[in-house]
Amino acid sequence: MTDAVIQQHLIDPEICIRCNTCEATCPIGAITHDANNYVVEADKCNFCMACVPPCPTGAIDNWRKMPRVKAYSLDDQYSWDELPAELPADAFDGLDATSVDSEGAVTVSSAADPASSTAAGGFGAANSAPTPLALGSTVPPWSAAHAYTNLYGPKAVHKTIEATVSGNVRVTEVGKEYDTHHIVLDFGNTPFPVLEGQSIGVIPPGVDERGKPHHARQYSIASPRNGERAGYNNLSLTIKRVLEDHNGQPVRGVASNYMCDLQVGDKVQVVGPFGHSFLMPNHPKSHIVMICTGTGSAPMRAMTEWRRRLRASGKFESGKLMLFFGARTREELPYFGPLQSLPKDFIDLNFAYSRAADAPKTYVQDLLRQRSADVAAMLSDPNAYFYRYL
Repeated sequence: MTDAVIQQHLIDPEICIRCNTCEATCPIGAITHDANNYVVEADKCNFCMACVPPCPTGAIDNWRKMPRVKAYSLDDQYSWDELPAELPADAFDGLDATSVDSEGAVTVSSAADPASSTAAGGFGAANSAPTPLALGSTVPPWSAAHAYTNLYGPKAVHKTIEATVSGNVRVTEVGKEYDTHHIVLDFGNTPFPVLEGQSIGVIPPGVDERGKPHHARQYSIASPRNGERAGYNNLSLTIKRVLEDHNGQPVRGVASNYMCDLQVGDKVQVVGPFGHSFLMPNHPKSHIVMICTGTGSAPMRAMTEWRRRLRASGKFESGKLMLFFGARTREELPYFGPLQSLPKDFIDLNFAYSRAADAPKTYVQDLLRQRSADVAAMLSDPNAYFYRYL
């Protein structure tokens, strides 16, 4: 038998929000991107499935039965605005097929054998390969609340939802290089349930250099489940204004500058929410260790604020909270002031500054080593959960 027919792994450009999670997760470098799309190289992909669970939208979980000699090239995938249609059955006459089992292993079977189909139970779509089980951080805590995902977006019943800006405040010191904003979006009477650890996509107005609408940009939610203003249908985001690329060249980030410049009353197009694994535990006395830098503090702020509100209500006996938070300087650390006002018996704060003028360079990993005994105790506690967002 041969593998003349393959299940080619593809990314749906209509759903993908270009968050780079898949490329960063792929252990063999099979995923890459250009200015248009994220794509999978057929000759490299070994069906390890490492990229599937972390994807916030499910765009990564698409498969096409293809003759290997006609597999879609990277250039083909770069040009797509949507996935191509399935090939007709007669395109595979006389060929053998490759399939993927539930552990992500590749097996080969005859094309005439019904077992060669990858219509996996539980996905309800003939182009979906099964997802492997038990993958550590891809599994939420057993006591986490149920997360609603993809209520609004390209493949949802409702394409987008319009939110109104009800607040935009800078949360790093004015005059410093890092211009980070705390932005509050209100959804009015439209349901938009979220949990700590989830994210949303924001669609910037206008078109890109190709004359096409901008793709959604993903931002982690910085407010707890009952809203930035408790009891209201709103949420907050922590967004850093992008003014240079990874090589230090001047550039204005399309979405970040749009968001940081918003005024109260402006309207924003939103998709989501996304994410069902980076969720906090709900059972009493569970411990949370949070490790973050910069705007990676957004989900940590959401978790901390929810625990603070529960504590204030007297209805929840929470475990320990530990925060390891890194920035270049104190002035560039978002929410530094509000963090300082939290009770010491509520949260164990640990700040690392890599460019402070009056102290040696310190990174979050240095603080973890300094607190190794306490961290080790958490690691051995079944009620402790670790969250990292750098």
